[in-house]
Amino acid sequence: MATLKTANLEIYIYTGTSGSYSDSDLKYTLQKEIISGETKIVFEFAELVRDYLTMTFNNDYTSIAVWVTTIATLVDDTGVTFTYGNPVTSTYLALDGYGYYEEEINPQGSTNALITTNNIYLPEGTAGKLPLYAPGVGKIIIDSATTQITDSGNSNQKIQYATIPADSSEIKVYDTDDTTLKKTITVINVCEPKFTSYKITFVNKHGAFQDLYMFKKTVESFNVTDETYQSNIINNSTVTYNTYKSQQTRYNINAKTKLKLNTGFMVEDANSTIEELFLSKNIWIRYESKTLPVIPTSKDFTFKTSLNDKLINHTIDFEFAFNKINNVR
Repeated sequence: MATLKTANLEIYIYTGTSGSYSDSDLKYTLQKEIISGETKIVFEFAELVRDYLTMTFNNDYTSIAVWVTTIATLVDDTGVTFTYGNPVTSTYLALDGYGYYEEEINPQGSTNALITTNNIYLPEGTAGKLPLYAPGVGKIIIDSATTQITDSGNSNQKIQYATIPADSSEIKVYDTDDTTLKKTITVINVCEPKFTSYKITFVNKHGAFQDLYMFKKTVESFNVTDETYQSNIINNSTVTYNTYKSQQTRYNINAKTKLKLNTGFMVEDANSTIEELFLSKNIWIRYESKTLPVIPTSKDFTFKTSLNDKLINHTIDFEFAFNKINNVR
């Protein structure tokens, strides 16, 4: 009796509607042989798909998702392709998210509101954005205003960003049946008359853009890097040198601007937001009317609680992800 020996896997990655792929969307062809004593062949292709999820943000909150269709062809130990139930075709929607170790293999992400926290902080008089997984949400109610969420089936509609009107207080997210409450989010409007509030946007664990406002004290600094070489400043004709000429000459001069930001007082629930910010690969700040990329240089994070810390404030150091002097070539 023939037994399974080899699996060939074709991976199509594309946008648009599910199943609308063509030959040009074939990105990878993988082949694996079964391990002796095993009954299954396992492929891990998440990192391959991630190469086709380019997270770009210019304060525009677009849906970044792709369809992945895999076609597996199974071959027996005589080199003959199985005819029963073969090939095996599967289609997935891919977001640039992740799970934690404790959630075990292939964890299921949120299928409603694409944020972990139950609290959103906004400056008074400022509207916000709530990321939603459109296929799993029927409606949201912000205070007394109801908004129906529709999904066209296109990948650019799968993540939707509902506008939170300024000075709202509560958001309720409902399942597609419009009656099952999935999540309640409290909106906390912060009055900060003294310091300038900065909006940090990052890609959270659900693969969506999430905002975090830093309300309190900001310290800006920059760190200069350079090199020097020693010049020969002697005039060979007179065998003298001018004292206004530099013997040490600088070159390769540049700098990185840094920001030390403070969140202001927050509830314990915000720990999850700070954690996901620290783990994010893509982070931006709204700074002087521009959206600029930043990198957190703080590498340690302590989970703060009201019991241990009373009032909870998080201080985070960032560095702009570009040089002060423009040397883009």
